[in-house]
Amino acid sequence: MNRPFDAPRAARLVIIEDEALIAEALQSDLVEAGFEIAGVAARVESALKLIDEAAFDAAIVDANLAGVNAAPVGAALAARNVPFVVLTGYTRAQVERSFSGGVFVSKPYRIGQLIDKLNSILPTPRPDDRTGG
Repeated sequence: MNRPFDAPRAARLVIIEDEALIAEALQSDLVEAGFEIAGVAARVESALKLIDEAAFDAAIVDANLAGVNAAPVGAALAARNVPFVVLTGYTRAQVERSFSGGVFVSKPYRIGQLIDKLNSILPTPRPDDRTGG
C-alpha cells in the first residue's frame, strides 16, 4: 500500500473472539475505521500462538473463549506490554482480576465506544515516528 511519507501508520490489531459473527463484524467495522487486522483467533491456544507470532499494536479479547477463561491471553498481552480491550458479556467485577491490565467494554457494545477505547490505549505517534527522523 502506498502512503505519503509523512502519513501515520494504521494501528494493527488482533481480535480474539470465539463468536464468528462478532469477530467478522469487528473485523469489518475496524477495517472501515482505518485499523489493520493482524489476525483473528477463537481459542486460547490459537490466541497465544497469534500473540507470539504476529506484529500488532493492541488486541481485543473476549474474556471467555468457547467456555474457557481467556485469562492466559490477558497475561500474555500484559507480559509483552501490549494494550488490550476486554470485550465481554461479564461484569467488570467478574473478570477484572484476570484481566487487570485491560480496558473493559461490555457486550453488547457500540462500535464507536470500542474505537474510542482502542484509541485511548494506543500510543500516540510522535512526529519523529511518522517521518522516520
